Amino acid sequence: MGVAGNLRVVRIARYTTGDEPEFGVVGGKDGAEVVATLVGDPLYAGIELTGGQHPLVDVRLLAPVIPRSKVVGIGRNYAAHAEELGNEVPEEPLVFLKPNTSVVGPGDPIVYPKQSSNVHFEGELAVVIGRICRDVPAERAQEVVFGYTVGNDVSARDLQDSDGQWARAKGFDTFCPLGPWIETDLDPSHLLITTELNGEVKQRASTSLMLVDVPAIIAHVTSFMTLLPGDVILTGTPAGVAPMQPGDDVAITIASIGTLANKVVTRG
Repeated sequence: MGVAGNLRVVRIARYTTGDEPEFGVVGGKDGAEVVATLVGDPLYAGIELTGGQHPLVDVRLLAPVIPRSKVVGIGRNYAAHAEELGNEVPEEPLVFLKPNTSVVGPGDPIVYPKQSSNVHFEGELAVVIGRICRDVPAERAQEVVFGYTVGNDVSARDLQDSDGQWARAKGFDTFCPLGPWIETDLDPSHLLITTELNGEVKQRASTSLMLVDVPAIIAHVTSFMTLLPGDVILTGTPAGVAPMQPGDDVAITIASIGTLANKVVTRG
């Protein structure tokens, strides 16, 4: 991704200490990490340190990015997941959109909507786009990637079936948790995704099982739509999706990135 002084930029977090959201670079030894504050949003301002820093335990992590315009989802990108829901594997990437208002961060609640009685988690690798792009060839896809984070494509299965399209089923507020930060120096081709519900492993698979890999996804999406800095692509979920209920805790871990954990709550 880049270098600020002698600091190799790997993890970028969006956080708050109780005031306005800030951005920072996460570093340090495990269990004693610090966040070095950046000047502005690194997507637009570049990487410049202010000189200030906070212990990671003293900040509240937020969604690492609020997409400027959209979250792009890829459906049925793992054969076993398509099979478990009784669906055919698509001949080309199955694309849908989630609104940026569905995005929440680590520790934020997932609100169970009154309109549904069958809400599922979907642990996924999320790609954060770094610059305006259109018609990107697969061999140059990495040039437009800012980094990677963990996503949960929360889905109301009953509404997905009854509506015949997915805007409502996947678009509720809080239906797109992202976090805990963005890894900017990462090979996404062989990453283990593990999803736990109340501590029980439900999903465990490698991104190597994707039917369409990240470069090909970017090439396909940008063949018909412009992506903007901060837009997010959810790359599909492996097998093992299951219902969540209010009170449940869902934690999604992707190797070399980290863990995104959220609790399901009843809408007040």
